Amino acid sequence: MDDKFPIGAATAGSPVRASAPSLSEKTAPASEDLDETYNTYKQQDARDIDPQEGRTVLRRIDKHLLPLLMGTYLLQYLDKTSINSASVFGLEEGTNLHGQQYSWLTSLFYIGYLVAQPVAGYALQRLPLGKFIGGTVLAWGLLTITTPACTNFAGIAANRFLLGIFESVVNPGFVLCLSMWYTAGEQPMRMVSYYCMNGVAGIFGGLLGYAVGHITTGLPQWQYVFLIFGSISLSWGVVFLVFMPDLPTTARFLSVPQKIIAVERVAQNRQGVKNHHFKTYQMWQCLRDPKTWILFVMSIAAQIPNAAQSTFTSIILKTFGFNVLQTQYMQIPGNAIQVVSLLASGYISSRFPNMRCVVMLVGNLICVAAGAALVGLPSGSDGTENRWGRLVALWLCSFQSVGFSMSLIMVSSNVAGYTKKQLTGAILFVGYCVGNDVAILVGYSVKTLMVVVLYLYMWSVNKKRDREAASLGSQLSSEQEKDAIERGMQDVTELDNPGFRYVL
Repeated sequence: MDDKFPIGAATAGSPVRASAPSLSEKTAPASEDLDETYNTYKQQDARDIDPQEGRTVLRRIDKHLLPLLMGTYLLQYLDKTSINSASVFGLEEGTNLHGQQYSWLTSLFYIGYLVAQPVAGYALQRLPLGKFIGGTVLAWGLLTITTPACTNFAGIAANRFLLGIFESVVNPGFVLCLSMWYTAGEQPMRMVSYYCMNGVAGIFGGLLGYAVGHITTGLPQWQYVFLIFGSISLSWGVVFLVFMPDLPTTARFLSVPQKIIAVERVAQNRQGVKNHHFKTYQMWQCLRDPKTWILFVMSIAAQIPNAAQSTFTSIILKTFGFNVLQTQYMQIPGNAIQVVSLLASGYISSRFPNMRCVVMLVGNLICVAAGAALVGLPSGSDGTENRWGRLVALWLCSFQSVGFSMSLIMVSSNVAGYTKKQLTGAILFVGYCVGNDVAILVGYSVKTLMVVVLYLYMWSVNKKRDREAASLGSQLSSEQEKDAIERGMQDVTELDNPGFRYVL
């Protein structure tokens, strides 16, 4: 298609648009409207990709990117939750914490995470993605390894606040990475592949905590947790900086023809790859889009119970009557459930079309039942009554990761326009922080309701667009299909692209 249309960023000397241009406007798009990989995209029609060549490129991308994403996600979770392991090895005594000060350490992490979201989102759009994320990995590794130097609440509080600031980049950054490298159908399995590292980290952390519990000489036991995790993160940060590409067009592991195929594959999402120009009209559209606020409420509801589970599990298990070492390995089954449930949800969402909201709903209903068991089963005067039933219920709460990971997939696969995508992600993670700072049954129930609302909204929009397309023919014509892809490469949002369909 030779006709072009402006998307909303002004040309030189003209005022900045406050809204998207009408579809009837047919002028050449300004350079800031075009995707950073647009020239590569124009070298080949997306429909001409040889399937075998596409699979070869996908395998190379997986082989190079997934280990980097998985390793980084494992370490960010270990570093974030290191106080959970250290709490039973004398952290509170070693840092002279009293009263509710330990609880404040969790809140301060998420306050830092919250404060940094606007800056992190803007920087992820403006700066080279791989280098920026790699730099933050080095920063949080340094903060973790220096935690043993903190001897009072003020010191460790500042440490946790800064840790939240630098870790705030990883989740929204990885959501953008998925949309830059993978098609909508490929994203769920890749998302859960790195997101399940939370469960692997819990298993690894539990085993390491058990090993640390047998150290009887040298430094206080709680300090070894931070020294080990921090040193690994510092080393990994260097690896990430060296090997993580910023764009498909700058990937050293792809040949020039393979770079073209990598861009063409993602162009079929009708979202483009990356555009580093901030567009005001996309900001306002993000704020008016019902999906943004549905995902925001879902995120808050999910993280209310998750905060307690990720930070206080060791302490909760002690109230069940388990000793210090038992609290470490008793966390492993719950983390294994998290890994298996995430991989299963990713497979189902990738294998069967429009099952993502259904998968979220099932995961959340399991959490509602588990939360009800935790609340309803009597604990007795010493906390040991029904402890195995309550323990299994606590393990099953790990299904909450299914819903949250699918929420992230909704951003990467169902939001178009780079400014809008990063702002939607930032708002979702603001909810993530708010939820972590604000009871279990209520949180899961609200999240479940929001999944239903999100599904009904996106389903109704798809049906409306199908009816409009049917008035012109039974399905999108090849010209309409090509036009939808072209609009994605010109950074048009999903609301302004009538050829876009939500993946449910």
